[in-house]
Amino acid sequence: MSVADDSQLGRVVVERKLCTSNEIELVRAELKGLAEKGTTTSLGDLLVQRGFITHTQLSRLQTAMDEDSMYRPAQQIPGFQILNKIGQGAMAVVFKAKQLSLDRIVAIKVLPKRLSDNPEFVERFYREGRAAARLNHANIVQAYDVGESGGYHYFVMEFIDGKTVYDVVNDGRPMEESEALGLILQAAKALEHAHAQDLIHRDVKPKNLMLTKAGDVKLADMGLAREVGDYATATAEAGRAYGTPYYISPEQIRGEITIDARADIYGLGATFYHIATGKVPFDGTSPSEVMHKHLKDPLVPADHVNHSLSSGIGEIIEVMMAKSPDDRYPSMSELIDDMEAVTRGEPPFQARKKYDHELLKTLATGSRMSEPGAEAGEIPGHTPRVSAHWVLVLGVLLAISALCNVLLFFRG
Repeated sequence: MSVADDSQLGRVVVERKLCTSNEIELVRAELKGLAEKGTTTSLGDLLVQRGFITHTQLSRLQTAMDEDSMYRPAQQIPGFQILNKIGQGAMAVVFKAKQLSLDRIVAIKVLPKRLSDNPEFVERFYREGRAAARLNHANIVQAYDVGESGGYHYFVMEFIDGKTVYDVVNDGRPMEESEALGLILQAAKALEHAHAQDLIHRDVKPKNLMLTKAGDVKLADMGLAREVGDYATATAEAGRAYGTPYYISPEQIRGEITIDARADIYGLGATFYHIATGKVPFDGTSPSEVMHKHLKDPLVPADHVNHSLSSGIGEIIEVMMAKSPDDRYPSMSELIDDMEAVTRGEPPFQARKKYDHELLKTLATGSRMSEPGAEAGEIPGHTPRVSAHWVLVLGVLLAISALCNVLLFFRG
């Protein structure tokens, strides 16, 4: 923390009545004495050490100072008039602004000063802008510009006058099936477009699906997006889990290098599960516990949680959320085909083919599936489902077997 930052922190601490002016002066005098002896520390750390404030209070004060110091430089971004703050996350603050040259309202994401000195965060920030700029789709937030002003990095994008899908389901109540299906179908088409540009999002979740007042979905936040063939970035990130625990795919948890579009299918499936049931697919007391369940625990089918859901929706979500990428839809196109079929009142044929193929394989080998503890006829990572025509086939086979046994008995 610089001298200027220390000065601002002292002022804020006094304003919030966490310390008196005299106490701040005493700590500053001690800070000066330590500096003369060659010991470097900050005012904030010394305030914590002396018991005037807690670590949590210091963190909150630094966040508030970041926001305050960011707002003033944001006002100086050339060509834009900042109107108000509309959001804040761990990585950036977002402002509503007016682009003066085109007389239009935009959103400007600004990287906090505390992250601007970290090359990794700056590169990720610009990578988000470059990724978004490659995409041009009605269901994706449009990128306009990236730049730097007064030491602050900013990203200008389309302003969405609405809320996130998470805001809609945050109260734990599920959406109606038709509404949930319509939203996920729009998101799938946005991701299909991104995948066609060899980009994977890697952080599909309800908070990254904006919802306009007209009911249109806008996929947002390409902060974790990367090219499928970007092996340099993939190798650098190997072994680390990038994503949000409630919606992250098993291969992302393992930090695999060869992550592809099927990771987004899993994330979209987890999102579909959440909005269709009102509950996340796996929950726990810590991120590590939730991620362990993504890796190991069987999924409770969505239509077993929300009994008003059709079995077709349940089958689609189960295939989307298969533990192994090979057991999921191979691409967004096949997923879209199934969702459009259910919309027309037809069964999800692509999902059925997955189940029927695995069932045939099990009948042919008579062996258990590859997943430990799985029963015969069970798809790895899924709850067993056997479609009606296979029940008929099995019945016929059993009848033939019984008849053969009777004939052999009399012949014997």
